[in-house]
Amino acid sequence: MTDATTSQDDALEWVRERGAGALAEKMGIEFVEFGTQRAVARMPVEGNTQPAMLLHGGAYVVLGESLGSMAANLHAGPGKLAVGIDINATHTRSATSGYVTGVCTPIHLGRSLTVHEIAVDDEQGRRCSTIRITNMIKDAPAASA
Repeated sequence: MTDATTSQDDALEWVRERGAGALAEKMGIEFVEFGTQRAVARMPVEGNTQPAMLLHGGAYVVLGESLGSMAANLHAGPGKLAVGIDINATHTRSATSGYVTGVCTPIHLGRSLTVHEIAVDDEQGRRCSTIRITNMIKDAPAASA
């Protein structure tokens, strides 16, 4: 899945078939572009707010981890599993309505570790959060009988 002949459409279809998980689904995360060098997803503010009606800081992190982990798993390829071992976020602005969009780019794509940066912007293009995730690549567990 990670060779140079993999198209953006094939990678986006891989995400749709695999799914991004129940939490990402509950939060309304929608992948709009996907590949090993760039992945993009958006998430609604509504339904993901804290009591002050600002997008919850944890929601930014869920968006970032969903993007970074899925991109790391695409890079890892068949028979491998990428799992998060570190994540951090710096929130610099609060989104209050509409959607936020996360753009995930690799910092390091190795055999055993990946590092991705996810920039999350509001609909006006203003940076709201910057997330960095490190994933460890390991052998996927054997399928249950």
